[in-house]
Amino acid sequence: MTDDVVSARSGTPADDVARWLAEYDINGLPVVDAEDRVIGVVSATDLKRVRRAPAAEAMLTAGAVMSAPARTVRADDSVVRAARLMSTSGVERLPVVDEEARLVGMITRRDVLQIFARPDADIRNEVADEIVVRALWLSPQSVDVVVHDGVVTLSGHVESSGSVALTVWMTRQVDGVTAVINRLTYQHEDPHRQPA
Repeated sequence: MTDDVVSARSGTPADDVARWLAEYDINGLPVVDAEDRVIGVVSATDLKRVRRAPAAEAMLTAGAVMSAPARTVRADDSVVRAARLMSTSGVERLPVVDEEARLVGMITRRDVLQIFARPDADIRNEVADEIVVRALWLSPQSVDVVVHDGVVTLSGHVESSGSVALTVWMTRQVDGVTAVINRLTYQHEDPHRQPA
């Protein structure tokens, strides 16, 4: 995310918002309250919509034209969640907030694409070394990791169903992974594992 964010207050004139969008070459910005909590977002589309309205001659403010509530992601959310929210919402950028909904940054579609543009070899090395061997203490020969266009295929044989679930879950968290195909088999069912 970018932590140097242009934001507006509810009373900021819409003309100032329009000028900032042009000046910083962005298509939207968050609107925050006095405690920096995100209360909405003003996009170029919002500004165009209200300027076409008959009452547009009145002094418009960010609060009057913003879309609310704002779609946001938490700083500790995964990049995958941010990407999915951008896709389902049809937005190019999302405010990033802390646990109290205060603005801490902004993530854009470009930021997300840079993560997902990670080379397959780098993803494979991280999964095979950092997850399989170092985190899960599995033999490197027990799990075969193949990556193609960010899709990770895991195959091999491990001790328990719990090891399978954990391997798949941790692999999904790796930056650049777009999907996981699970072809792992296991020796025995883990009695403590909750049914999926």
